[in-house]
Amino acid sequence: MNAETSRVEAEHAIAEAATECSNWGRWGNDDRLGTLNYLSETKRAEGARLVRRGVSVSLAQRFEAEGPQKGWRRRTNPVHTMLETGLDAAAGTQGFPHGIGGADDVVFMPLQCSTQWDGLGHIFDHGRAWNGRNAAEVVTSLGDQVTGIETAAGVIAGRGVLLDVGRALGESGELPDGFAITERHLADTIARQGESSRVGRGDIVLVRTGQLTRARRDGWGDYAGGPAPGLSFGTAGWLHRTEIAAIATDTWGFEVRPNEFDGAFQPLHQVAIPHIGLYIGEMWDLDALAAECAADGGYDFWLTAAPLPVTGAVGSPVNPIAVK
Repeated sequence: MNAETSRVEAEHAIAEAATECSNWGRWGNDDRLGTLNYLSETKRAEGARLVRRGVSVSLAQRFEAEGPQKGWRRRTNPVHTMLETGLDAAAGTQGFPHGIGGADDVVFMPLQCSTQWDGLGHIFDHGRAWNGRNAAEVVTSLGDQVTGIETAAGVIAGRGVLLDVGRALGESGELPDGFAITERHLADTIARQGESSRVGRGDIVLVRTGQLTRARRDGWGDYAGGPAPGLSFGTAGWLHRTEIAAIATDTWGFEVRPNEFDGAFQPLHQVAIPHIGLYIGEMWDLDALAAECAADGGYDFWLTAAPLPVTGAVGSPVNPIAVK
């Protein structure tokens, strides 16, 4: 297959999936939340009832200079700088009365350099943003004027479900790079894990591939932007049909890499974000949660994963907390 044929095939597949999976207008022309609309008060109450043992697990990687980024798209790892330290206090140079002293610090980082959410203004399809809006009018030099990440600040909390595909199908709990997770693979994982893995309207689904486990053991390598296991483009229909509120994985890019169409770049993103209206989480650390779920046999839990309300941002760091 030559490059031109592959390009045409990719464009056709993306256009077809976009039409079949479109949620444009589903919640009105002014909607800003997309599939987060499925996360109702009833769904949150259901999630809260899952807390039994009170065990809480952070699903965030550390935000530090030794992170996964390699500079692609000018994404760097966090730079943490101290503005004042104990040395300043000891030297008496801070100018505070009665012996009080303190420390202060600052962090510079891209908002999507570690554990994060992709917001609805992050990806466009042929110049169209979520709900069919003109991308040039939605996201300007001032940021996302309509679906900025702050619109989801109080929304993402409810029933979380872990699909540990790495443990269900992989060798030693890890899927190889380039492994495309199909709808059948997801169904097989749910069947193996049992009733607590059922997925439906308003759920926040977490998919563990085991790639982060491997990167932590062997080094970052090409974790950021390189080959990875991930969701197959063919799961677009599943993502739409199940009416989940959001989805997150332990990989840099959520979908399988290399992508399944030659010459394509992140085609599942191109359908999931601007057409389905789906929030996508990436680089989540799911290992400790997977161990807890395997130990007690329950794969659903209370999950809170609020983005930082950075006005107009198209993505945000997050420290998700799962409570069982």
